Amino acid sequence: MTHPRSGRWETEPSPAGDPAPLDPRLAPAPEYGTGSLADVLPAAAAGLGVPGLSSRLQLPPADRVCVFLVDGLGWEALRAHPDRAPFLTSLLPSSRAGTGRPITAGFPATTATSLASVGTGLAPAAHGLAGYKVRDPATGELMNQLRWDPWTDPALWQPHPTIFQRAQAVGVAAAQVTAPHFEHTPLTRVALSGGTFLGRRDAGERMDLAAGRLAVADRALVYTYYAELDGVGHRLGMASAAWLAELAYVDGLAQRLAEQLPPRSALYITADHGMVDVPDTAEARFDFDEDWELRAGVARLGGEGRARHLYAVPGAAADVHAVWREVLAEHAWVVTRDEAVELGWFGPPGVDLEPRVRERVGDVVVAMTGNAAVVAGESEPRESALVGMHGSVTPAEQLVPLLEVRT
Repeated sequence: MTHPRSGRWETEPSPAGDPAPLDPRLAPAPEYGTGSLADVLPAAAAGLGVPGLSSRLQLPPADRVCVFLVDGLGWEALRAHPDRAPFLTSLLPSSRAGTGRPITAGFPATTATSLASVGTGLAPAAHGLAGYKVRDPATGELMNQLRWDPWTDPALWQPHPTIFQRAQAVGVAAAQVTAPHFEHTPLTRVALSGGTFLGRRDAGERMDLAAGRLAVADRALVYTYYAELDGVGHRLGMASAAWLAELAYVDGLAQRLAEQLPPRSALYITADHGMVDVPDTAEARFDFDEDWELRAGVARLGGEGRARHLYAVPGAAADVHAVWREVLAEHAWVVTRDEAVELGWFGPPGVDLEPRVRERVGDVVVAMTGNAAVVAGESEPRESALVGMHGSVTPAEQLVPLLEVRT
């Protein structure tokens, strides 16, 4: 029996001409501590006088700070479409007045992980939302951290306080202005709670309200969010007319918010991840459910198409690591849990995972490169049908904008 891509026989060694596996030491790593999403709010809140926070990301102090997070707005995609986003483009360093820069999302570059990094100011190694789906050590089952399914106690899953809670405790007027249905979700509770929640369905109204909340006190910290760019990218891809129209709409929202900032304010526009369009071809989509070699020794397949957690059956982790390295070869960086820690994927290099987090991370961790993905057509039909995907350490997914407007 041959493998569908490599042509290898089950009992035969790889031919000499097969590509060598990618060296994970050469994979880009998030810039925790100096230029990641986890550094933005600590730097901003320290400038507001919130004690106990530090970051080597330098942000000038401001009395009022607003963070506008656009889901799925990658740095590379933004720079590729200046005509669709003239206001945001004016904030890029290529513009005469722009001071914006790229920062890294963190690993995996996915919404649940990134929102926890933003709100807590911690790397995934500490806050513990280490992927789209991870194993719950208490049950052995996969837990979807975006949908919080199956339920687990949020306070035990992520016990660290948020930056908003810390700011509110010292008199900073903290607020989240987003869609109403996010108010009581566990993800909001563990990542973004603290201060006042203000729900508005209309995105333009959210921009107006966010600007207004900055003016309610001498010191204010406001967060607002827009999700639809990411949704369109997932469904239709970034090359679609619908995605480009959404980018133009986001540009208008950002300008609307910026033009209403009260005095002594700083607006930071950023994102939780970028995105890669994955072709609907067998060469780009490795289907775990149909690939006997990838399934061997894997008890649970976690993560998502571009960033996978592999939970091995007892005693099989080394074999799973070896096989996935060989099968994916030039399509992925494949590492053990300990290698991921040493390489700085989940936190600063060499900083270990918090004990409660360690078993949530796969025995083997897979970060895709190029435009390939590991899908699961039968067990994950909805996710496997997506056009746009994200999660890995490639620049298209990792690099997100940090754009600034000050008054």
